[in-house]
Amino acid sequence: MAMAIRLSILLLFFLSSLIPTFSLFEDQVGFMDWHQRYIGKVKHAVFHTQKAGRKRVVVSTEENVIASLDLRRGEIFWRHVLGANDVIDKVDIALGKYVITLSSEGSILRAWNLPDGQMVWESFLSGSKSFKALLTVPSNLKVDLDSPIFVYSGASLHAISSIDGEYLWKKDFATEGSTDVHQLILPGGSDILHVVGVSDSSQFDAYEIDFKSGGLLKHLSASFPGGMNGEILPISGDRFVVLDALRSALVLITIKNGHIHLEQTYVSDLIHGSSGNTVILPSMLSGIFSLRTDNCIVFVKVTNEGKLNVMEKVDKSVVVSDALPLSEGEQAFALVQHGDSKIELSVRLVHDMSSNHLKETVKMDHERGFVDKIFINNYVRTDRSHGFRALIVMEDHSLLLLQQGEIVWTRDDGLASVIDVTTSELPVEKVGVSVAKVEHSLFEWLKGHMLKLKGTLMLATPEETVAIQKIKLQNSEKSKMTRDHNGFRRLLILLTRAGKLYALHTGDGRVVWSTLLQSLRTTSQQQCAGLKLHQWQIPHHHALDNNPSVLVIGRCGLSLTSLSALSTVDAYTGKELQSTSPAKHSTVQVISLPFRDSIEQQLHLLIDADKRAHLYPPTPEAVHIFQRESENVYWYSVESEAGILRGYGVKKTHSSNMPNDYCFETRNLWSVVFPSESEKIIATVTRKPNEVVHTQAKVIADEDVMYKYISKNMVFVATVSPKASGPIGSATPDESVLVVYLIDTVTGRILHRMTHLGSQGPVHAVLSENWVVYHYFNLRAHRYEMSVIEIYDQSRAENKDVLKLIVGKHNLTAPVSSYSRPEVTTKSQSYFFTHSVKAISVTSTAKGITSKHLLIGTIGDQVLALDKRFVDPRRSLNPTQAEKEEGLLPLTDALPVIPQSYVTHAFKVEGLRGIETVPAKLESTSLVFAYGVDLFYTRIAPSRTYDSLTEDFNYALLLLTIVALVVAIFVTWVLSERKDLQEKWR
Repeated sequence: MAMAIRLSILLLFFLSSLIPTFSLFEDQVGFMDWHQRYIGKVKHAVFHTQKAGRKRVVVSTEENVIASLDLRRGEIFWRHVLGANDVIDKVDIALGKYVITLSSEGSILRAWNLPDGQMVWESFLSGSKSFKALLTVPSNLKVDLDSPIFVYSGASLHAISSIDGEYLWKKDFATEGSTDVHQLILPGGSDILHVVGVSDSSQFDAYEIDFKSGGLLKHLSASFPGGMNGEILPISGDRFVVLDALRSALVLITIKNGHIHLEQTYVSDLIHGSSGNTVILPSMLSGIFSLRTDNCIVFVKVTNEGKLNVMEKVDKSVVVSDALPLSEGEQAFALVQHGDSKIELSVRLVHDMSSNHLKETVKMDHERGFVDKIFINNYVRTDRSHGFRALIVMEDHSLLLLQQGEIVWTRDDGLASVIDVTTSELPVEKVGVSVAKVEHSLFEWLKGHMLKLKGTLMLATPEETVAIQKIKLQNSEKSKMTRDHNGFRRLLILLTRAGKLYALHTGDGRVVWSTLLQSLRTTSQQQCAGLKLHQWQIPHHHALDNNPSVLVIGRCGLSLTSLSALSTVDAYTGKELQSTSPAKHSTVQVISLPFRDSIEQQLHLLIDADKRAHLYPPTPEAVHIFQRESENVYWYSVESEAGILRGYGVKKTHSSNMPNDYCFETRNLWSVVFPSESEKIIATVTRKPNEVVHTQAKVIADEDVMYKYISKNMVFVATVSPKASGPIGSATPDESVLVVYLIDTVTGRILHRMTHLGSQGPVHAVLSENWVVYHYFNLRAHRYEMSVIEIYDQSRAENKDVLKLIVGKHNLTAPVSSYSRPEVTTKSQSYFFTHSVKAISVTSTAKGITSKHLLIGTIGDQVLALDKRFVDPRRSLNPTQAEKEEGLLPLTDALPVIPQSYVTHAFKVEGLRGIETVPAKLESTSLVFAYGVDLFYTRIAPSRTYDSLTEDFNYALLLLTIVALVVAIFVTWVLSERKDLQEKWR
């Protein structure tokens, strides 16, 4: 009997050792998360297509990204995301191996290694920052320490060595008068640098500078009484053109025999019916320039005698590229026009404008909008003729490459500028599956688990290992377009700065649909932009025939008083259901109300610049619902510059002065005025409106009960002294004071106030349940800190009926009202934190049972998950045994940063701007989406997946274990019976 028991125990130990432990291996990355890299809207592009090395294009973008892209597939070779204030001004390539960038308004010049993107050198240019920065890299630059790169910035001309970035010489134009330099021109093979500009808005200046020493060789000037407007454009080596101050005449400037000749030609004489909105396009064509008017684009040729002749007129929607040098004295340029679902590309030679050297028509998705920019590059075909490729930037910020009449690749780089995020459920899976499909699925299921069993036992061949990975991807069902019972499969609805909506599948991050909203498209008459994204219609199970929809709110203009643009979009198809552009009012604030009409449309209040409230949807039913509940509708506004927090409600009686029945007059209920000489508002945070709190009671170590002060009408406000409102270090510790408030937004009552001496912002905070965590900088300690405040309701402290608490009937008769003065108490604590923070959020779950994790976006563009227990204000140096059993950690002065706690793993979300969390239907799991220049999605379980098995759980091994246990029990029973029988025969 003992022998049989030892055998069964040994077998059980062997089988249990085969069960895999919970951990994240390299091949598991990507099953629950995805990471997408983008660059943003391209504004500069330089091609590098030499025979040696990979063919690439170097681009800079509006997201301050410098990147090298593969011309064959559009993939990123390398990229660097510069700081938010380090705007890239110019890009060029020097010596065929360095990428030169000029940024920060001409104050920083950098050289990057072209193959791998490593920084070679960096130079800080002295002088004040200037709005206009110029960069000139000589085309015949040689590998020599004296081979300079020329930069104009801060009223100075700098010559910088292209090898090591050292200063060679500097020419200060401030001593030459208030000259605004427009062009730096270096003719090929010449040792003279030509500098042209304007002083006092009416005088043309031309300088000749010695290439090597920076000495002034010649200065010519001439005045034009009509003044000058815009950029001076070079036509040839000695001719320039510019518009006069009224933009009604062209001024042709000719330098000949040491004299400057000015000749004026009215635009109306060249183009009949033109207005004063004329602009010279910076195409840099030899002997030709182009004008854009309200009606058309005109190409004008400058003859040898100085006459202006109109060569051709094209539609104003045509986009013209810069000149592309082909050979000695020959240039090409491209014209592109967007038609109905197609674009027409034509390439012309400057010496032969009458015909197209190349003309192609390419089908184009109309959801990409119009063509915004075009960059062209040439290559030599097998027949030795010139072929052309075009890099096109579209209205939705996407990037595509055209070659030989086809789209070679596309990039949806509009996703680098996400401004708001919401989610939508997927459709319900249709009931009814064929028997054949069930049998096939069962066979595939058994086959997959047998293969996984072989892989676990290390018996799988390389081919079977590949098949296992393929089956894992197929059977994960994460990419299906139907909702799952765990709530993992959803649609992420993203609104971008270009006014385009994207729907991304959470399973694999693919774009399900995209829509360029017509109401948010920028035209020549108005500039529109998206503001906010809200849930509009969420059908429940009794109304599943309707698709969910989202409300997009934008603004048609740049000021707060500009009219609004409203659109409702189907969340499943991306179809724009309704559009109002422009609306009859502005929008400065959007209030999502907790009310729905009979067709599940959520009610919203749009507050305009005159503090009037507009109800949406504008229907009689919505008005009836709102008027019934209007006494319980409150909101607040923040006037940061004035330092005032105001609370509002809706007037009970409808005023006759309102424009319609859906517009309501508001009333000012309260205001909190912060003294401007000592406090300035820098941050405000509220709770998520859909946050679920599981219980108000909190049982502490001594079996006492504390009641959380739960209120959706609570706002966190952070103020600093005016001297400390700048960047870190702008004020001394004695001048810096950070004050934080918890304020009730219904009554304006200050619930709690705390002062941090010697501290300043920036402040990043998150408010959840009854606690707030905020991050700031301590000047005295020279370290970042995170503080926590927890607020509790003392009015219920005496009611501790545990039985009622268990059955859920605790304190139901006690009314909860913001107007009753609350008896609250707070607990707070501060901790040092290692990192600077870009964003902070908190996990959210379906029922609010699972413990919370803070999600911190660090300065390194990663997302760190920090257990809320680390910022518990009740932590002590020597916790009692009861406190240890409760889960309280010993007090430390700093919060730990555990490498395994980075939810982004080794990835970076470059340019991180926000972190959104969405509860899954599975209580243990929270969905996390981080966005910036990159996008990252994952799902995390703060308390581990206590309510489910992992996706790769090996059911076959479990079945084998059960069978082995049954066999072991049976064998043990047989051996035991045999031994008993033998003992009885003795």
